[in-house]
Amino acid sequence: MPSNWPRLRDREISSGGLILAVAVFIGIVANGRFYSAALTALGSSPWLWPFYISLFGSFVALLVLILSAVCHRALVKPVLIAFLLISALVSYFAIAYGTVVDEEMIANALQTDGAEAGDLVSPAMLTWIGLVGVLPTFTVWRAKLIFPDWRTETVARLKLAGAAGTVLVGSVVAFSGHYAGLLRFHGEVTNQAVPTYALLSAIRFAARSAPKTKHQHIELGTDAAIPPGDRNHELVIMVVGETLRADHFGLNGYARDTTPQLRSRKVVNFPDFWSCGTATAISVPCMFSNLGQAKFNTTTAATFDNALDILARAGVNVLWRDNNSSSKGVADRVTYQDFKKPPLNPMCEDGECRDEGMLAGLQDWINAQQGDMLIVLHQMGNHGPAYYKRYPKSFEKFTPVCSTSDLGSCTGEELNNTYDNAVLYTDYFLSKVIDLLKANDHNYETAMFYVSDHGESLGEHGLYLHGAPYAFAPDTQKHVPAVMWLGQGIKKDIVMASVADRSLHRWSHDNVFSTLLGFFEVTTVAYNSKLDILERTHIETSSQN
Repeated sequence: MPSNWPRLRDREISSGGLILAVAVFIGIVANGRFYSAALTALGSSPWLWPFYISLFGSFVALLVLILSAVCHRALVKPVLIAFLLISALVSYFAIAYGTVVDEEMIANALQTDGAEAGDLVSPAMLTWIGLVGVLPTFTVWRAKLIFPDWRTETVARLKLAGAAGTVLVGSVVAFSGHYAGLLRFHGEVTNQAVPTYALLSAIRFAARSAPKTKHQHIELGTDAAIPPGDRNHELVIMVVGETLRADHFGLNGYARDTTPQLRSRKVVNFPDFWSCGTATAISVPCMFSNLGQAKFNTTTAATFDNALDILARAGVNVLWRDNNSSSKGVADRVTYQDFKKPPLNPMCEDGECRDEGMLAGLQDWINAQQGDMLIVLHQMGNHGPAYYKRYPKSFEKFTPVCSTSDLGSCTGEELNNTYDNAVLYTDYFLSKVIDLLKANDHNYETAMFYVSDHGESLGEHGLYLHGAPYAFAPDTQKHVPAVMWLGQGIKKDIVMASVADRSLHRWSHDNVFSTLLGFFEVTTVAYNSKLDILERTHIETSSQN
């Protein structure tokens, strides 16, 4: 034992100082795997080292904020000791076995018997936990904490939290592109963070395991029906876009013509269209719900029927094809096909499946149906940050490109070029959808309705990607492109001059629900003609007078 150990042991320290010391210790000693994963993901180029230094600083700052929130008076030492012991245990398994302590791992650990647990104990494990867990725990326990009056301690704690928050925000702002690339495209790196990911997983596991109140599913539009005299069956394809912002859409006046195919097909463009959310998990279920952006939340929406459910009840054949993550619950009660991998999607290479592959075999499906049809195609679109993967090489019209998911390492020109190349591919894909509908126009009243789920930030104001809180999100994440293509059959039923005029109005995802019902002329109390973009019933009535 060093000769100065008693003096260090007996030295007085404030609770804030002890919190900072423990956070720095955990940040340095227990997170080697975390930093190694970041290095593997982004590389070890010298110009990245300032970012890695900020990553360490921001992680320590995050720990300080968490500990400051839960460490109060008598809880200071027990909470810090718990953090140290958990960090030691989790970091050992991460280093020795590459283990990620997630919800499933926690469930497995709780089911492990004594014999199995004993097999995991080794000299290396005991040594690591002793050095990284027990020794610092002993130091914390013996530390002489200073507890001034509550007002003085509160002010001191707020100062500490404020300083930590400043470091965290400053780091993220200074290296926003790097953080965006790391968190969005290499999200698995954060799974290595000790002990934050393990604690988050424990909370999720507890929430998942807790008894839940089962909400009864509520049917909407139980009166939904297609007019019995309607002999002209509809074939409508709705394309749900991904991460496409309105100001990079050629039809909206963008300096680059990123939509040459759509322009040649004379689609109806909606330049003033807005999303319900800034992330797919919100926007996709929201656009098919009748709740509207102001009232929408995923829990409530999941208990009610959506537009697809009502259409299916009315007799429409509904098909959802997905080249994205999922339908976010929207297609749970209709036919769903996963096109994110072969063999359903024949256009896959190097782990990337193209949106065009969703058209494979679609004509055969159409031929096999009787009656009205709604087909939803959920794109991969412009999903970031690896925009360069979202299009075939033949669509690389704008160069140089950003050939990495680390957006902070690319110039603004490279980033915009790559993003615009992906827009060009979406333009091509939509043209192929229109061609398919044209081939069926003699048998059905055909239409295509395209709208993106949300937009994207491309470095403006230091922001990248999307997902910002809606109230504070920039317009680039909320203003989205939307177009319609209408076949000859539908054009006979509506006044195109009225459609052209209405296309200039302000619309949003709130209008998708009733617009879809309107396409099929479904009669139901759930339909709101004022929210129908085409206001088809009103237009038909007007045209007959």
